[in-house]
Amino acid sequence: MTTKFPNRLMSLGIALAALVLPAAAQTVKVTPLGGIDGEFCPQDRALVFEDPNGTRILYDPGRTVAGATDLRLGRIDIILVSHMHGDHLGNAHNQAPSSGSCAQPDVSVSALPNSNAVDIALAKHSKIVTGSEMPPFFAARLKANGGNPDDAMLARFGGSVLVGGVRIATVSALHSNGLDPDYIGGELGRAMKAAGIAGDVGPATGYVLRFSNGLVAWLSGDTGILADQRVVVRDYYHARLAVMNMGDGFTTGPAEAAYVINELVQPTSVIVSHANEVGTVGGQVRPGSKTEAFIKASKVPVYVPLSGRTMEFDAGGACTAGC
Repeated sequence: MTTKFPNRLMSLGIALAALVLPAAAQTVKVTPLGGIDGEFCPQDRALVFEDPNGTRILYDPGRTVAGATDLRLGRIDIILVSHMHGDHLGNAHNQAPSSGSCAQPDVSVSALPNSNAVDIALAKHSKIVTGSEMPPFFAARLKANGGNPDDAMLARFGGSVLVGGVRIATVSALHSNGLDPDYIGGELGRAMKAAGIAGDVGPATGYVLRFSNGLVAWLSGDTGILADQRVVVRDYYHARLAVMNMGDGFTTGPAEAAYVINELVQPTSVIVSHANEVGTVGGQVRPGSKTEAFIKASKVPVYVPLSGRTMEFDAGGACTAGC
């Protein structure tokens, strides 16, 4: 009896491990939806995250997603918008994927007054999860177009919401966040535009996502350097994958972004974003670019989001495919 009992425990342990290991081995897929297939271009912001359970999240659709009919979108369950500037919310967009050129992106289709994000949410019946005072704007736009205003969901700083098996929290981002009067329209919008003022929708945000495989990802949004990036993003949430905006002028530059990654967040991997330049030529990083400067300064692996090329990340933030 004494020899069989440990053997039974061992067999039970092996059986449980067989059940757990496949789930632990599952990856989060990240697909950039940029302006030109296979390149990293000035307007590129949009990323689709796919959880192992199938939930699909569109982050900052901006101007490179060719509206709600863009075939690259597929099903979209959740849309995240870091702030209301046109290159993130989408005041305009390209006519079709890969229209225009990397140096001169096509942004010829107006998405006003709804925005690209709202038009996609309406077509895909997506939830729009944002922080600050942004949800009322999205709720009003959804309702005005026959959508469900309850699909505009709030994730306030310090709290989180669970949608489709993914835990979503908002975190600080140091950036302006005025709502262009063109989204407001009418006499009020015209008066605001004439006065040079924008609508108040609260602070800009970043996001922390906890996926069902355990991966924690930080999406910086447009930001400067903040102590929160160490205390909140690293020490509390333990982010292992970062998406770092580093376009300079409007957000952190290459040196500042590298400091955030190396000294504050210290993730396993980082996806560069928002370079505001031609980052690649023929799929290769352009010599002398800000993208190259950031890659050289980073102490962790940097992955360039080539449009249409899917990358996969494990629970620890390591890239396992497509990088």
